[in-house]
Amino acid sequence: MSPSKKEQSATTTRTLLAVSVEMFADRGYGAVGLDDVAQRSGLTRGAVYHHFGSKAGLFDAVVDQVQREVADRVSHAAAGAENLWDALVEGCHEFVRAGSDPRVHRIMLIDAPAVLGWQRWRELDAANSGRLLKEVLDELQAEGTIARGLAAPAAHLLSGAMNETVLWVAQSETPDPDRDSALATLDRLLGSLRQR
Repeated sequence: MSPSKKEQSATTTRTLLAVSVEMFADRGYGAVGLDDVAQRSGLTRGAVYHHFGSKAGLFDAVVDQVQREVADRVSHAAAGAENLWDALVEGCHEFVRAGSDPRVHRIMLIDAPAVLGWQRWRELDAANSGRLLKEVLDELQAEGTIARGLAAPAAHLLSGAMNETVLWVAQSETPDPDRDSALATLDRLLGSLRQR
């Protein structure tokens, strides 16, 4: 493929993904058709099939993109911390804040497990935010901040707790105070892992 063809293909892929993220977030997976995506993108249905193979293939790519965007936010928040412990706290807080974005929680936490299946959803999570959480917990364990043997179970427990928190806040009639309360509770949960 010539450089111009590669660039054109990459541009088409980015366009389709950007449009699809917005449509899946607004309507949900079941209410979005490939013809709608093609029309809004200014492309043909054939172009969608060419780049993604199917609606499920397109949605898989959308979930992967949203997961990567959340992981980037988490990584950026953690990078500003003064130490590993603060990186854990800031990263967890940012995950909850990022998940409060309706486009994120609907795609990543509501439709993705149902459409892609639990195993694929877990793979995408493990490659993104889950990986970051596991890495910082492993480092905290290695330096003795958390006890030996706690990093792996803590990663799963915290991941599940934060995902559920995001869903709870998203359905709340008072999301801002509930998110603040959830973050304060999360801090207490995190603090219980720390060796004195």
